[in-house]
Amino acid sequence: MAVDVAIPGMGESVSEVILIEWLKGDGEYVERDEPICVLETDKANVDLPSPAGGVLQHLQALETTLEVGAVIARIEEGAAPAVEVAEEAPAAAPAPVAAEEAPAVQAATKEASTALSPAVRRLVEEHALDPVAIVGTGKDGRLTKKDVQGHLHGLEAAAKEAPVAERPAPAQETPVPASPAPVREAPKPIESDEEGIRREPMSRIRQRIGQHLVSAQHNAAMLTTFNEVDLSGIMQLRAKYKERFAEVHGVSLGLMSFFSRAVVLALGEYPAVNARIDGTDIVYHDFVNLGIAVSTDRGLLVPILRRAEQLSMAGVEGEIKRLALGARDNKLAMDELSGGTFTITNGGVFGSLLSTPILNAPQSGILGMHAIKDRPIAVDGEVVIRPMMYVALSYDHRLVDGQQSVLFLVRVKELVEDPTRLMLEV
Repeated sequence: MAVDVAIPGMGESVSEVILIEWLKGDGEYVERDEPICVLETDKANVDLPSPAGGVLQHLQALETTLEVGAVIARIEEGAAPAVEVAEEAPAAAPAPVAAEEAPAVQAATKEASTALSPAVRRLVEEHALDPVAIVGTGKDGRLTKKDVQGHLHGLEAAAKEAPVAERPAPAQETPVPASPAPVREAPKPIESDEEGIRREPMSRIRQRIGQHLVSAQHNAAMLTTFNEVDLSGIMQLRAKYKERFAEVHGVSLGLMSFFSRAVVLALGEYPAVNARIDGTDIVYHDFVNLGIAVSTDRGLLVPILRRAEQLSMAGVEGEIKRLALGARDNKLAMDELSGGTFTITNGGVFGSLLSTPILNAPQSGILGMHAIKDRPIAVDGEVVIRPMMYVALSYDHRLVDGQQSVLFLVRVKELVEDPTRLMLEV
């Protein structure tokens, strides 16, 4: 029986994907839940697992843009796995032996095997393996998850059968002409013309992010309100307890946990800022899925702290650290990048003094943090120097009134300036 492999739903605002890599070849046997391809979205690269075991048939070409629900491949169930055919053929040699006896093949696939899918990369990094030392059986010599697992089994078997001193020297050190196996060449750098102008195509991800941001501006009545925050109380609290906090909880005490907690409490008082518009309906949320914007090489990603209202300060810091590292290493799942109800972005880490953040559609509010600067302010009739930060709230005026937006930001200011209120929730 044939089983269609369709593009699954990937959360709000993700309506199409790009097929960027096949992890299993056309006509190759795949196991159920084994990744068969890599899909690119404007949020992350995602491995698509096989819904059944059988022989894979490709139905779409690489670099094809596909809508959610489109059929990308077909699995013919009941077909014999390729490994069974290989065992019946006497000429076939086990993969570990082929790796030792055919260095030319390994040299030819060296470049291709270093281009790893997210699933394979995680396995390689987890076991501290050198991908060049593993023979890839995927298309163009690409490494598959099964290749890495077979390599691990071979290492375990070799370690049990022979002492380290008896193992042969690596054959890769002997220069052998590479076979003409096809490999994907690295892109050549684009040089400037004689007038010093260099033109290069915009990446698909950058195009999609641009479309998303322009759409947010076109489809919302976006306004921004500003305020300033005195961070003296937070600075004193961090200086007093940051070392003890790290000892007890294993994470540092950063600014983001204070602002996250303040936002959660303020959203409870002004639920419209945590809502969204769906057609002619307003959708309110009795929870806060807080997005934290993270800058990566691929562009801006917004991983989600789910049920942020249930997290302690240490819980917030731990989740922020985990999600930020996952975003930078491209190891986040789609559900960790979807479903946010409100977003915080911190341009201050790059030195921004003031900005107007763009809404992360379909959300109705986003808080912008900025650089901390010592500035003179008036306190009780005297001029004092305090660590000050400008904060900005961009909001959808179709849903959030001006009064609500201003009072929301004032409430965040009050809570951040007096951390005791955060603890007491007053």
